[in-house]
Amino acid sequence: MSDAQARTPAEIEADIKRRRAQLAETLDEIGVRVHPKTIVGDAKARVASSVDQTLGRAYVSANRAVTDVRAQFVDAEGAPRLERIVPVALAVVGVVGLIAVARRRKG
Repeated sequence: MSDAQARTPAEIEADIKRRRAQLAETLDEIGVRVHPKTIVGDAKARVASSVDQTLGRAYVSANRAVTDVRAQFVDAEGAPRLERIVPVALAVVGVVGLIAVARRRKG
């Protein structure tokens, strides 16, 4: 006798009930996954994660840039490097002066 023939009708019925319950659970799970609110929520979560990663990388890049620029004008002890600050300040004053002269000539 094979294993399938050795089962009683009660065992077969119990197996059918168990499989129906599993199928119902699977169908419920599929229904939740394909529900529009679930799809939209998942999409929002992916976008938010992507934005967070992008902002994180941008912050790290900006922080690195600020640190690099600061290192050009401040030494390791935190003292200003006048040999670099004075020429930059003079160049800024010169550019602002040229802009002011150009505006006066137009006006």
